[in-house]
Amino acid sequence: MSLEVFLDDTPGEVRGVVVRDGRFEHLLIQREDDVAEHRLGARCVGRIAEVHPGLKGAFVDLGPTVHGFLPFRGQDRLAVGRKVEVEVTAEPREGKGPTLRLIGAGEGGPRLLAPGPTVAETLARLAPGVERVTGLKAIQAGWDAEEEAGWPGELFPDTGLDLRVERTRALIAVDLDLAPAPGVSFGAAARTRANRQGLHAAARLIRLKGWGGLVAIDLIGTGQDGDVVMAAAKQAFGGDPEVVFGPVNRFGVLQLALPWRRTPLEEILNGPDRRRRPGQRAQDIVRSLRHSLLSDTTIARIGLRCAPDEAALAGPLVARLGPRAHLIADPAVAPGAFIREEG
Repeated sequence: MSLEVFLDDTPGEVRGVVVRDGRFEHLLIQREDDVAEHRLGARCVGRIAEVHPGLKGAFVDLGPTVHGFLPFRGQDRLAVGRKVEVEVTAEPREGKGPTLRLIGAGEGGPRLLAPGPTVAETLARLAPGVERVTGLKAIQAGWDAEEEAGWPGELFPDTGLDLRVERTRALIAVDLDLAPAPGVSFGAAARTRANRQGLHAAARLIRLKGWGGLVAIDLIGTGQDGDVVMAAAKQAFGGDPEVVFGPVNRFGVLQLALPWRRTPLEEILNGPDRRRRPGQRAQDIVRSLRHSLLSDTTIARIGLRCAPDEAALAGPLVARLGPRAHLIADPAVAPGAFIREEG
C-alpha cells in the first residue's frame, strides 16, 4: 500500500488530499471564515436551550447564532439552562447544526474552548509519518480530487463493473452492475470479484465525497454468499468502529450505516441551488492566480480579469499573494469565469 499526502495552503482556504494506491481517498477543506464552533473536534461550553424528549436530545446554545444538537445517551437528563462542555462529532449539513457529544458540566458563558484539528493535523492522523507535498502539485491534487468527488460512478474495464453512487435525503444508493464488454465473464466467480471491487470503490468514493448515513448497495446477482460479502464490506468500510453492518437481504441488497463526520463536499462548494457559492468562486480565482504565480516566477506581474462581485470578494485574499498578483474587475466577464493577463 502506498500513501501520498498533499497540503495546499492558499489564502482563504486550506485543502488536504490523501491518495492511497494512486486513488484519491480524502479531500479536506477548511476556510478561514468557517464557524470555529462547527468544526469537527471543536470543544465548547454551551447552554441547554431546548430539550426534546421525542428526539431524545437537546439543542445547545454555543454562542451567537450557533446551536448544536446533543443526542442523549443512556441516563442523560439535562434541564434547560444547564451549562455543559461538548465536542463536535459531526459538522453541519442540510441546514442542520453540528452534532455534539457530552463531555461533562460546563462553566461560564457559551464559548469555544479549543478548535478542531487543522487540515495538517488531520492529514498527520490519516497518514502518519508521510511527508506532505505542497506547492503546485498540492494545488493540482486538490483540483483533481474535487473533480473525481463529483463523479456519480465509475467503469472498470478489467471486470466489467459499472458502479453508480447517488445520495438522496433518505440514503446513499449504490448500484453495482456488469457491463457487457469483450472478455467480461458473467459467471459466479466474476460476479464475486466485481462485487468485491465494487464495495471497495464505493467506499472510497463515499469517503471522498464526505457522505454518511444509511447506505443500500445493490449487489450483482442474487443468492449471495453472505459471509463473503460481509468480509469484503467490512474490509472496505470498516475503518470506522461506528459503522453498522446489516445482512444481505433476499433481493441481493446489503445495507449499512455510516456515521456522519464532515459537511458533505458538495455543500461546502455549492449553495442550495447546487451552483458554485459566490465565496467559492472567489476562492477559485485566488487559487488559480496562486497557481499561475508558482508556475512561472519570471513574470513580473500576473492578473486575472473577473466579474466585479467576485473581484470584491477575492481582492483581500489576492493582496496576500504579494505584489506580483492583481485583479481587474470587468463587468463583461461572466460570473465564475476569469481571464489571465500578464505584465
